[in-house]
Amino acid sequence: MIEKYKHIIWDWNGTLLDDLELSVELINNVLVKRNLSPLTVEGYKSIFTFPVIKYYAMTGLDFDKEPFEVVGKEWMDGYESRKKECGLAKHAIDVLELIQQKGIPQSILSAYSQKSLERFVSEFGLSNYFSHLVGLDHIYATGKIELGKQLIAKLGLQKGESLLIGDTLHDHEVAMEIGADSILIASGHQDKARLMATNVRVFASLEQFYRRL
Repeated sequence: MIEKYKHIIWDWNGTLLDDLELSVELINNVLVKRNLSPLTVEGYKSIFTFPVIKYYAMTGLDFDKEPFEVVGKEWMDGYESRKKECGLAKHAIDVLELIQQKGIPQSILSAYSQKSLERFVSEFGLSNYFSHLVGLDHIYATGKIELGKQLIAKLGLQKGESLLIGDTLHDHEVAMEIGADSILIASGHQDKARLMATNVRVFASLEQFYRRL
């Protein structure tokens, strides 16, 4: 299934890193502090999107009262202080190892900040699996299309020569913009029903994807 690709591009948060529960808990802390209703995991997955300011607005946060930058930093400060509570998705290392054994280079393209991405990947002992780690230069998760275009240009890849594996509609959007194929994993930040609307292959979990390789 993947042997035809010259490069595999991974999303990080929600795809290789299992940070869904922490992400929901942290946004609920933000909401409850402002007397807003907390989200269930299912509710969160039904509205989460990029740029994250759009999903924040859907929770009821009012940016006329309080700037997004303030709320976003509050969430990110909580995330950075507790991110080590998160583990890798089940079989993440097995998938990376299998692809590496097939001789296919891999990279990460993330809406996470560059320095934090590099540190976190290193702390998990995964740096040797990736030729490139690409993240944003800020903490506000605005999106990654331009970063993706830069990565594809750097790798010298043509349309259809790379596969992007992620957990959101934005990952699919990025793939289309950069000329990559895509596969989506429904155990991350968006629910399967939303992902299925893309008409690309959707797996319930990274474990299921691994078992199909």
